[in-house]
Amino acid sequence: QVQLVESGGGLVQAGGSLRLSCAASRYIYNMGWYRQAPGKQRELVAVIMSGSITNYADSVKGRFTISRDNAKNTVYLQMNSLKPEDTAAYYCKARHNGNEYWGQGTQVTVSS
Repeated sequence: QVQLVESGGGLVQAGGSLRLSCAASRYIYNMGWYRQAPGKQRELVAVIMSGSITNYADSVKGRFTISRDNAKNTVYLQMNSLKPEDTAAYYCKARHNGNEYWGQGTQVTVSS
């Protein structure tokens, strides 16, 4: 079993920044951030498979950065230049031994 605890969401004005954190109960090679806006499907935001292997959704490239601290089993999502369309519940996901684990989600709201 893997437990994931997210934090760092909140309310921010357009153009602002937030940093999300996802603390895992163990080291996980493949971790990512997803988001789900009301009435929409959950979508990939960014994934990280090691310190240097990352992938981003086109909508966030150049604005969001995913990183990790392996000593703390924690993955971060630095979100800059936030837009109202970034408003969503953000979820951390880990893939381990063929299983997927999700965090409880953290709400990000960007006001215009």
